[in-house]
Amino acid sequence: MQNNIKDVFFDLDHTLWDFDKNSELTFENIFNKNHPTIETKIFIEKYVPINQACWKLYQYDKITHAELRYNRLKHSFDAIDYFISDEQIESIAQEYIDLLPENNHLFDGTFEVLDYLQQKYKLHIITNGFAEVQFKKITNSKIGSYFQTITNSEMAGVKKPNPIIFEYALDLAKAKKENSIMIGDCLEADVQGALDAGLDAIFFNESNGQVPQNIKQVNHLLELKKYL
Repeated sequence: MQNNIKDVFFDLDHTLWDFDKNSELTFENIFNKNHPTIETKIFIEKYVPINQACWKLYQYDKITHAELRYNRLKHSFDAIDYFISDEQIESIAQEYIDLLPENNHLFDGTFEVLDYLQQKYKLHIITNGFAEVQFKKITNSKIGSYFQTITNSEMAGVKKPNPIIFEYALDLAKAKKENSIMIGDCLEADVQGALDAGLDAIFFNESNGQVPQNIKQVNHLLELKKYL
């Protein structure tokens, strides 16, 4: 890889911040207090793919923020045959958002790779997550000082993979697309979105799934040193 890179853009959830682990801990806390008959691991098995499907709809503006928050829980409780009222779902949805940033497990190698990259590049974040929650995650996990800019979809008015959010982030960072690279866990939103917008991209393939041969990928964050 010919390295003309000056600005490195990271996704947050599932790339640096271990969303699945932190999410499971949050649900465990909520269920232990208010719904002790729910087995968190069984719920999570249903919730993870349902949440991903809901986020994809939200990503393309096919559902609203409120519908995302409600649907991912309603469909998950239905999947485990657990009756729960709409009022209880709304309560859990809010408690989940409030408590989620209190769990701050990062992927292995996060601090080491950020320390390494910070010496050579300007670092930034582009996230589709909700602004207030993402700010808390970044602050509480103590990674905020590494990043010169943070772009979220609420600021840009669109979500990845829309090229407008990449243009917004580049403008905010005062970066040129030909000198920038995006690192993220979603082939569609992060990688193809960045490539379509004119940036280079690296796929964080933590689950070691099948990837097209033309896509640069790493299975562990420290492998970024091969490219950067």
